[in-house]
Amino acid sequence: MRNHYLSLLVAIPMAFLPSLSSAKGCLKGAAVGGVVGHVAGHHAVAGAAVGCVVGHHSAKVKAREQTQSAPPGDTTQK
Repeated sequence: MRNHYLSLLVAIPMAFLPSLSSAKGCLKGAAVGGVVGHVAGHHAVAGAAVGCVVGHHSAKVKAREQTQSAPPGDTTQK
């Protein structure tokens, strides 16, 4: 029974996280990291967490590069 309470204690706050932050790149990174972590010694959760961070960082860098490379008068988004 204690495991149920613990899982609810973890799951409920995590349900509200997507609405609080932008998850661009996180899902793809978490999927790849989870697979790599599983293959590299059954560390899928740790791999997914690291993959999420790396994927989010990559998406942030890519978005920053796109905004810097666009001409100042160009308002169209691709």
